[in-house]
Amino acid sequence: IGIVVLVQSFGILEHGLETKFLGYKIWWVTALIAVVMAILGIIIIVNPFGAVSAAMKFTGVVLVIQGISDIITRYKANKVIEKMKSFHIPVFIDLSSYEKHPLGRVEWVKVYGLLLGKEEEAKAIFDRQCEIVDQIGAEASSGKTVAFFYITSNQMVSVRNSNDYVPKMIEIAGGRYIFENLGDENSRRSSMTMQMEEFYGKAKDADYIVYNSTIDGELETVHELLDKEPMLKDFKAVQNGNVWCTTQNLYQECMSIGGMIEDFHRMLSDDPDMQKDMTYIYRLKQEE
Repeated sequence: IGIVVLVQSFGILEHGLETKFLGYKIWWVTALIAVVMAILGIIIIVNPFGAVSAAMKFTGVVLVIQGISDIITRYKANKVIEKMKSFHIPVFIDLSSYEKHPLGRVEWVKVYGLLLGKEEEAKAIFDRQCEIVDQIGAEASSGKTVAFFYITSNQMVSVRNSNDYVPKMIEIAGGRYIFENLGDENSRRSSMTMQMEEFYGKAKDADYIVYNSTIDGELETVHELLDKEPMLKDFKAVQNGNVWCTTQNLYQECMSIGGMIEDFHRMLSDDPDMQKDMTYIYRLKQEE
């Protein structure tokens, strides 16, 4: 239990730092909860029996603080919306990031088409992406497994939850996401963090590993990836030269979901000709 609490604290801390970068002034509340959770995790590991009572009390305190934090955040967001409305500025909240299916995200182009009087153009964009997805999806699955991840600054591994749209793209492309039933399917969170040892145990035999470069920049070689985490050298994909990296605009071009799925499909083909001039992912170079 102590290890679980400690690992979860890293994920909460990461979330707090992300809110700081987004400009939220109360980011420190989430960070403080993470630090306290980390301390509790260590206490439980060192003294598991004596920590039960403290854990129960701490859980109650964390729930109260987190609830207050959420209320304050929502209150401030609503105040901003009310202020904009007072100036007669229309407010529209884009919830496309909550979509679990890749095409669900693309379909939001219809909303913007309606707002801008470009409904026909928006429908054409959406229909084109559907055609690409249907064409690729009609082919038989390769059965090859794929791990999609990045390594955080505190040496944790961030992976996508199984019900996220990225694993769904991999599935449509003919692959199989290495992590099954990962994360809460009712949660809006798209990713979670785990210790390297857990990632090693579950992803070591993946046929392909894809490093998500959108957080800390693109890589060029396998050596650069191994500098981040030497344990990756034991991975089947590393030994077979199936190490790939995303370009940094992967998340900024949701209108090209079909192209992203097509790139994953080409990666899984193992055909050198098909793998030339890909747009959203590329193979990391092996050392000379």
